[in-house]
Amino acid sequence: MTSSTPRDRASGALKIALVAGVGAAAALFLFGRPTEGRDFLVAPSLMPAAAYSTPAADAAGVAVLSGGCFWGVQGVFEHVKGVKLVLAGYEGGQQMTAHYEMVGTGTTGHAESVKVVFDPAVISYAEILRIYFSVATDPTQVGGQFPDQGPQYRGEVWFANAAQKEVAQRYIAQLTAAHAFKRPITTRVDPLGGFYEAEGYHQDYLAHHPYEPYIATYDLPKVDALKKLFPARWRPDPVLALKYR
Repeated sequence: MTSSTPRDRASGALKIALVAGVGAAAALFLFGRPTEGRDFLVAPSLMPAAAYSTPAADAAGVAVLSGGCFWGVQGVFEHVKGVKLVLAGYEGGQQMTAHYEMVGTGTTGHAESVKVVFDPAVISYAEILRIYFSVATDPTQVGGQFPDQGPQYRGEVWFANAAQKEVAQRYIAQLTAAHAFKRPITTRVDPLGGFYEAEGYHQDYLAHHPYEPYIATYDLPKVDALKKLFPARWRPDPVLALKYR
């Protein structure tokens, strides 16, 4: 990233240190589970398919999700078959504050989010959620994701209709009952308000900056996990947001 668009995730020195520390664990990413008070590296896990789904949840053809840095979440869903468009943006606050520098303060109510436009004939809303919980985010982490701390990096599912709300709530209950994670799922489920598209330099960021330390450490392993855990859903060529203009 150029100096005109600095990332406030962590200092460059911290990112380099993180890469050095992760090093050989390039195929893994942080899914927070406690051990002696610290999180540690584990492989992402394939979540069970949703036991409940309904065509009414698919009707909107849109899923809006927050799960930490939108670079990685966008990068994951751009490689999913049946997805037609993924936009990085902001959800949860007002339009006047939907700007990167303002959202970064953690005071706007916004969360970094992605809008996933999908073809219900190819993939369901429930399956979108399965991928989200399996590889795109750590649903047990409170107050941020990985090194990114603050409410703007919270995990949240934004439902477009009552059917999406029910599918999301039932799926979280299903994963909780199955003890899919060793810590409680803290992902929120809230009504979709106004999704505001992020600045152009954030769109397709993973695809354009694969060698940036932050991307290499935290985001590319998610894409690799998608390929390994969901081979039938994998598309090698991402559907890039900037192409739709």
